[in-house]
Amino acid sequence: MNAEDAVVALTGSATAGERRLTGGDTSAAFEVRCSNGETVFVKRTDGMPGAVPAEAASLRWLANSGTVPVPAVHGHDEHWLVTDHVASGRPSSTAAETFGRQLATLHASGADGFGAPPPDGPADAWIGLAPMRNEVKSDWPTFYATHRVEPYVRRATDQGVLSGTKGDTIMRVCARLDDLAGPAEPPARLHGDLWSGNVHWGSDDRVWLIDPAAHGGHRETDIAMLHLFGCPHLERIVAAYEEVTPLADGWRARIGLHQLFPLLVHTVLFGRGYGMQAVSAARDALTEG
Repeated sequence: MNAEDAVVALTGSATAGERRLTGGDTSAAFEVRCSNGETVFVKRTDGMPGAVPAEAASLRWLANSGTVPVPAVHGHDEHWLVTDHVASGRPSSTAAETFGRQLATLHASGADGFGAPPPDGPADAWIGLAPMRNEVKSDWPTFYATHRVEPYVRRATDQGVLSGTKGDTIMRVCARLDDLAGPAEPPARLHGDLWSGNVHWGSDDRVWLIDPAAHGGHRETDIAMLHLFGCPHLERIVAAYEEVTPLADGWRARIGLHQLFPLLVHTVLFGRGYGMQAVSAARDALTEG
């Protein structure tokens, strides 16, 4: 089945052509023109069981908050996902500030617990090419250690890209998370993979959130992801966020703590260089604590 056939099967819309899009490391993406003049975004994901249903559930859960613009899901099966197509635009300070306020409101819309998946989403989801378990724990430190950091330390160590000694440094962070995590907060509704590539600047001068790995977590995790590889107008985003809901004292010192998970994911996928960054972030967290 090609992208046009997928649109017909999943949405019932007649189509008039498709164009393969570049970019992305987890799937094949297409722009499909429908006969009614609309254009939809289509992607196919293989070899990652449950990834498409998890993404569809994430998109719907974020959209249901009524906060940040999110492409609407038109249909999906185990391999194909059809959503709105959002034309690209240039980053602007106005869009950044609006996004910051919307992100704060999204987080405040909450979740059923730390580690809670979207209501109709699977517990076994994905972040990029890596599996990600969403299972509710009683508090954020327990969830973060159990389902984010520890599994990837073990995997990186088993792969030989992280030595046992360096892995032990990261595990010391897990042992001290109750002290290092900052003030307790209620579970936030997270995008879950909020690096700059998933912050889509639309031609309508709005920020759209794409490719989520949504779950209930700590709001500083999304903020830390925005800092991981940089994001246009980042300080404006954060300032506008804090106009709505100020971040807890010391949040900047905890950025590395919240970046441990994505850095470990990159370690098992892309190698030793990210492992060294993860160890450095762990040392910094232990020092700050």
